[in-house]
Amino acid sequence: MNGLVKVPKMVVKISSVDLKGNDPTPNESQSLALADCDDTAQLMRTATEIRDRGFRNVVTYSRKVFIPLTHLCRDVCHYCTFARTPKKISAPYMSIDQVLKVVGEAQLMGCKEALFTLGEKPELRYRAAREALAELGCKTTLEYVAMVAGRVFKETGVLPHINAGCMTADELALLRPVSASMGIMLESSSQRLCQKGMPHYGSPDKDPELRLQTMRLAGEANIPFTSGILIGIGETRVERVESLLCLREVHRQHGNIQEIIIQNFRAKPDTKMAQAPEPDLDDLLWTIAVARIIFGPYMSIQAPPNLSPGVLPLLVTAGINDWGGVSPVTPDYVNPEAPWPHVEKLARETAAAGKLLQQRLTIYPTYAQKVARWLDPGLRTSVLQMIDSEGFPRTDEWVPAQSEEVPQALVTACTESFHEQAIDPALTAIVARATSGEKLSESEIVRLFQARGPEFSYVCQRADALREQATGNTVAYVVTRNINYTNVCYFKCQFCAFSKGKLSENLRGKPYDLEAAEITRRAAEAWQRGATEVCLQGGIHPSYTGQKYLDVLAAIKLGAPDIHIHAFSPLEVWQGAATLKVSVETFLSQLKAAGLSSLPGTAAEVLDDEVRALLCPDKINTAQWLDVIETAHRLGLRTTATIMFGHIDRPEHWARHLLRVREIQARTGGFTEFVPLPFVPVEAPMYLKGRSRKGPTFRESILMHAVARLVFHQQIDNIQTSWVKLGEIGTSACLQSGANDLGGTLMNETITRAAGATHGQEKKPRTLERIIQRAGRISRQRTTLYKDAPATRTIDSYNAINLVEIVNSKVVKQSRSDKRRRLTEFGTDNQTAGVETQSGIK
Repeated sequence: MNGLVKVPKMVVKISSVDLKGNDPTPNESQSLALADCDDTAQLMRTATEIRDRGFRNVVTYSRKVFIPLTHLCRDVCHYCTFARTPKKISAPYMSIDQVLKVVGEAQLMGCKEALFTLGEKPELRYRAAREALAELGCKTTLEYVAMVAGRVFKETGVLPHINAGCMTADELALLRPVSASMGIMLESSSQRLCQKGMPHYGSPDKDPELRLQTMRLAGEANIPFTSGILIGIGETRVERVESLLCLREVHRQHGNIQEIIIQNFRAKPDTKMAQAPEPDLDDLLWTIAVARIIFGPYMSIQAPPNLSPGVLPLLVTAGINDWGGVSPVTPDYVNPEAPWPHVEKLARETAAAGKLLQQRLTIYPTYAQKVARWLDPGLRTSVLQMIDSEGFPRTDEWVPAQSEEVPQALVTACTESFHEQAIDPALTAIVARATSGEKLSESEIVRLFQARGPEFSYVCQRADALREQATGNTVAYVVTRNINYTNVCYFKCQFCAFSKGKLSENLRGKPYDLEAAEITRRAAEAWQRGATEVCLQGGIHPSYTGQKYLDVLAAIKLGAPDIHIHAFSPLEVWQGAATLKVSVETFLSQLKAAGLSSLPGTAAEVLDDEVRALLCPDKINTAQWLDVIETAHRLGLRTTATIMFGHIDRPEHWARHLLRVREIQARTGGFTEFVPLPFVPVEAPMYLKGRSRKGPTFRESILMHAVARLVFHQQIDNIQTSWVKLGEIGTSACLQSGANDLGGTLMNETITRAAGATHGQEKKPRTLERIIQRAGRISRQRTTLYKDAPATRTIDSYNAINLVEIVNSKVVKQSRSDKRRRLTEFGTDNQTAGVETQSGIK
């Protein structure tokens, strides 16, 4: 650097920038100075440190099928063998049937991306292209691309990625509805390479300004874009850095560049550059490292694995976090001499560098998390239902409450051994803090939720060790009966398939409102069958006031005077207090005097108003839920805490939820247990409308229990798992990952079944005990407050006769308006301007 600055010291300084609020990337002059740094090893060490801040232990790839829609091109790049003349091809364009056949085969092999590669505007050069397009009913190649890509998506669900070269705003708009992402390689920003005798001479579309303008237009249209540079075609290192800075500037303006590809030139026979020297390994590693330093920790840096066989771990060490597309079906038509590595081999070589190979979609995870901005409406639902909370693709068919078929590899991972060196030291430090009972930060909890591969095993097993420390090897359950007194509700929770309002009468089940005599009968029957508890929840019927809840308690006491009444979520409490025009504290005192023993901590969903503004906008907000709970604890009423997750939420929302629960527990000690409730999508309105994910993945469901154990260590001892939502195998996996409680026998489970659950509505004590014993644990029948159930109750529960068929009292046709409704809607505090979640709901 002109002899004034030692570049390695500047690089080290860049690597240690505080990322909280500061730009972690070098400025233009610092970036250009990197061109004078020959210390590739130092650059790689810096790049690795920077990369790990953003991508942890994960290196991604896309499982794709390569579609060379046409080899015709009006450009004549001197290194290219992809472009051909009409005389050297059998047909100017692949037919739609040919494309669909190839994509269909790829879909069966798990491919989720269809990469469309084609020459640029061949119709401007070749009559054969124009005539072929006319026969296809198109005027331009891009019109045909749009037609074919639309058919591919519609008929296979595979997501198109289109590399169509330089485009106008109108052309980009034509392709946006049929592509999840697009791309154009800048290759180089050097105009010198377009001069006579240089590789881009005679190729009008390789004008770097045209290519950069295409990226800018794509940014204005909110199109996720890929780009990169081609090294070794005659450019200098300064020109490489200048090219990277041009791409960085586009991204800073529009935020639409998903990845930067560092592609090394490969000399090919029968081209003008057949004898040109290829960049050596050190040059490739240098360029990757410099790109990582220039772009910082959060840009994906990619290197094609088929162009550097035998040295892939070194590429990881240089700072990449992505391998690009890998096809199990088709060759790399741009570099046909370089076959794709098998995914299994790629995973091994990635692991050799200490990283986990993770599949992604063509739209990168951070973009997939924000489909409302980055995707055409016609693509949003498909992508949303393909992904997990981080934006990675779901790779199995498991859905909560639907099947006992679970990802066996994850079940095994809960207990299998792993290499300690495969665990990120930052993760072990977080777990160590949790183990000592320290309060974790939001970002630390998010990091726990990001555990994959060996780190998943590590988190689950450390959580289970804390479970054993806190509660021993006993797994408890309670004999209880659910009484859902009405399914009529005027709230519009987007996830609920149980309630019957004017807009949901077509969903599962008929509206009902139980008569007092039926409530009394069910309570008495529950007592006869050995129950120590009844759990009461229901919809918010427009005619209900707080007096209704007091009457329900009286009906329960009439049928079972000694039974524990676990009833009324914070929503019912808030609504009841509002209709009686008393404070929450006064109403809770009235409920307690009438026989209420404890409260279920439901209606929490996710305790973050960014989510609630979309999930349940007219429901009580986070602060109101917390207020009811803390007031109940102050009055001596214990409660549970729940989270209903896996819809439009993300790990940061889960982290905030856990922290808010922990903070209350630290003040009051009033929570008896924490209950993760995976979102069951099948009949949920928001899922049916295409506005949510397909519930949490199996991995996320297990992690929620494990992470909760770590976060709540020394605060909440009991972590419950829901057999209704997870099934027996899933429940057993949770018992190996920090959970110590199976909840209740239920007798009548209706809320989850209304959402599409298939795991039944009752598990008798002996059945639950078999599940516990198969997990290698000791069963214990408990009370609501975690005392041992009385022996007489236990005996009665083992000898319970079959339930009498329930009677749900029909309701009269609901009115579209009810004056009381205006008193009890709480959504105004939930309306959050500009909220953007994965769902794209506004």
